[in-house]
Amino acid sequence: MNKTIFTIIISLISFGCKLQNTINQDLKNELDSILIRDQIFREYIDVQTNELRKQEIAKRTGYSKEFLDHHILAIITATDSLNLVKVEKIISKYGYPGKSLVGQPTNTAAFLVIQHSPNIKKYYSLIEKAGKNKEIPFTDVAMMLDRKLIEEKKPQIYGTQLEGKFIINKQTGKKEQVIYVLPIKNAEKVNNRRKKAGFETTVEENAKRFGIEYKNYTYQEIERMK
Repeated sequence: MNKTIFTIIISLISFGCKLQNTINQDLKNELDSILIRDQIFREYIDVQTNELRKQEIAKRTGYSKEFLDHHILAIITATDSLNLVKVEKIISKYGYPGKSLVGQPTNTAAFLVIQHSPNIKKYYSLIEKAGKNKEIPFTDVAMMLDRKLIEEKKPQIYGTQLEGKFIINKQTGKKEQVIYVLPIKNAEKVNNRRKKAGFETTVEENAKRFGIEYKNYTYQEIERMK
């Protein structure tokens, strides 16, 4: 074997071993467990989740399907609170647990827990820094920025945030849920921004995932809708 090639191979093997040794396996295992709990109940309410998969989720989580059908939102809220306590302890000890510390996709676990919490403003700068350092995908930063802006009653940038409200159907007099994409700044250019950020879908395609057609509402239009 060519001596130069042999040296390169040995160097790559050594580099790979060093990378593997930097992973905190105990922390990775803890965050993997948190990631599963964060996502599995949300998968249950996803419009694309079929009945067979819902039965599998019920069995895996130890609940009956009937119980999940009636209490899923309360379960999500309780799970989010427990996950947040754990993630805040991890962050206080390690900083953001990113790719170099726990690998992928475990590096997204803490982001998702914070994204689903009321503490976005507190941790946004940490998430932004993790994105700049390539510890998490920039799409995560974009989603948190959108949610932060929405909480501030400002238009979002990437069109990632949707909302659902119950309104009274004037014809039937019954409550009906309406889901819509929250207002977007310079909406005519949103798909260009999404592409640059790394999103693989347009805002229209993302809306269809939730079973709706995209329309760029203003806050005033949403208020009239309510």
